[in-house]
Amino acid sequence: MNIYVGYDSRESSAYDVCKYSLEQNTTHDIKITPLMLTQLRQAGTYTRPHDVKSSTEFTFSRFLVPYLQQHTGWAMFCDCDFVWLDDVSKLFKCCDDRYAVMVVKHDYTPKETVKMDGVTQEQYPRKNWSSMVLWNCDHQANQCVTPDLVNSQTGMFLHRFMWLEDHQIGEISHEWNWLTDWYDESTDGTPRALHFTLGGPWFEQHKHNKYSEVWNEYHHRYTQENNS
Repeated sequence: MNIYVGYDSRESSAYDVCKYSLEQNTTHDIKITPLMLTQLRQAGTYTRPHDVKSSTEFTFSRFLVPYLQQHTGWAMFCDCDFVWLDDVSKLFKCCDDRYAVMVVKHDYTPKETVKMDGVTQEQYPRKNWSSMVLWNCDHQANQCVTPDLVNSQTGMFLHRFMWLEDHQIGEISHEWNWLTDWYDESTDGTPRALHFTLGGPWFEQHKHNKYSEVWNEYHHRYTQENNS
């Protein structure tokens, strides 16, 4: 199972915990690759100029996954601000070759105007659909997803999956992309992967956000194991 996790130099601890939680909750073989902007630029794969509206360093590079996979097989992408609570192999079992991508189709309209470390909270249709994606990399409709497309198209085109027809976008249960400020366990079920959409406890101003104790526990365990 090939997994790509967005990496942001401002949130390196978030990436560490995301990766650790993926590894801790599965007994299956997984390969986790960080999408590091510096490496992608050095390789000449990512050439977009800096966009002031980009909330993370992987705002656009996430769409390089089919290319990085040589347009072969299935792969998953997720933002670094996830904590995985269940076995990701169960998610991969949802892969359906009829679809080019599979996502959680949130109907999400945040009330806040800022997120993370003061970054503007942009409002747009299909918001957060691209924060966790199962990519069918060799699907015919994804053959156009190349560095040329990723480096030239607008954020609207990419984040709304506008190269695809609606019927080519499959749906995953929201439990696998549980927006911590949006879903409620009393009405929406049980999270399998937490997504700290407004910023997680690795930021001082968000250290008491909902589910922060879960992230802190994984961070504590990760730190203990890697400093012993």
